[in-house]
Amino acid sequence: MIGILAGKKKHKKLSVMDQYIARANIDHYLSLLNTTDLSPQNRGTIGKLLVAEEDKLSHDLEQLEFAEARAAKCRDRVDHFRRLRDSFVEGSTDRARADGVLANFEATHTLVEQFCHHFRGKVNSRRL
Repeated sequence: MIGILAGKKKHKKLSVMDQYIARANIDHYLSLLNTTDLSPQNRGTIGKLLVAEEDKLSHDLEQLEFAEARAAKCRDRVDHFRRLRDSFVEGSTDRARADGVLANFEATHTLVEQFCHHFRGKVNSRRL
């Protein structure tokens, strides 16, 4: 019995302050990921920090709406930059630069969508 219990993590509900801090950190990490001057190493580190903060919220079902709102913002941002990139001439320097920016936004969007998918899975499994 001890072996079975040792493998399961128990997560207590976050305090209002901890929820606020996690949300603020998520917004801060997303804003950092939306810049173009990050090295790949820093982008990876910030991505890991983002996932860790999102994971804190994933144990509280009330936070799903927050996560979904951030995913929608990321989707809108990707769509905006895709249209912007498409406005540049194929093969131009501006188009190449826009491709890099778009790739960064798409990577951030993927992180947030993966978290939401994971979070939705938790919500659906708890309803059963």
